[in-house]
Amino acid sequence: MAKYILKRIVYLIVVFFVVSLIMYCLFNLIPSDPARNQLEGMKSSLKPEVYQQMYLNLRKEMGLDDPIIVRYARWMGLIPNMDGKFYGLLEGNFGFSQQFKKNVIEVIVAPMKTTIFINIFATILALGITIPLGIYCAVHKGGKIDNFTQVFTIVGYSIPVYIIALVFVFVFAVWLRWFPVSGMGTPGANYTGLRAVLDKLYYFALPLIVMTFGSLGGMTRYVRAAMIDALSMDHIKTARAKGVKEKTVIYSHAWRNALLPVITLIISWFLGIFSGSVIIENTFNINGMGKTYINALNNHDYELALAVQMFYTLVSLIGALIMDLSYGIVDPRVHIEK
Repeated sequence: MAKYILKRIVYLIVVFFVVSLIMYCLFNLIPSDPARNQLEGMKSSLKPEVYQQMYLNLRKEMGLDDPIIVRYARWMGLIPNMDGKFYGLLEGNFGFSQQFKKNVIEVIVAPMKTTIFINIFATILALGITIPLGIYCAVHKGGKIDNFTQVFTIVGYSIPVYIIALVFVFVFAVWLRWFPVSGMGTPGANYTGLRAVLDKLYYFALPLIVMTFGSLGGMTRYVRAAMIDALSMDHIKTARAKGVKEKTVIYSHAWRNALLPVITLIISWFLGIFSGSVIIENTFNINGMGKTYINALNNHDYELALAVQMFYTLVSLIGALIMDLSYGIVDPRVHIEK
């Protein structure tokens, strides 16, 4: 087990460096000059020759004239900076945000907390609905609730999340006025303690409902299909013939067998909603990683955008490791050492 985990971690580290190199090269192909951006606003107040000399000196200080592989190694923290110190991504330096005029790590802390919060909350809500509903529909296959759920999930699965968001905003925010249209809290309010938490949840309620609703279709149908296959197995028929309680048959025997394909979907879906939250955060004006990413690209703040991209890369790699390890936990027949 430990040997397998170590091998997987080494594999993920290699993939991380390969992806980071590709992403760094792609972002550096975008027409932009960090030195000129840093000197923005000074050109009109300086003589052309003075400005040009400052520009050339700044490019040299920032190492922008070096080959891209050297700049990548310096950004990653594998080789020392121009001042002879190791201060890159591996040392906790994610770069400098030209838009906010401060270190990237100071910019992304708050959006990262927001994104992780809404995604974990949406995951708990979705799984709390889809798993029981999928199991119930599989057990009562062909019933009224199953037929209604099938129609309902097909509609939900077919509609893009941004369309669902617009419809829900119109119904619940504009028409019924149950929730605010956008934002993360009451403007001008300085709530503390429980009142601040409740105010935040009130503003996050509609985005969470949209994210949960958008995931119900695919998740419910997948759980239902996995449970139907599990219930048709011979050992389930044998357990019922022996007089085993129906709840034991469903939740102990059938669900355990259905969980192996479902666990893959759950983890991959959880990773997918991180990227899907880009749309939700921009639609509801939530200061999360998705909104920060879009704003960074629009404002040519590529060091900030690259840091956010590496966050999503790291989430995907960790999710892949968890997915591999979960097979052995869910199904004892799977020997992950092999």
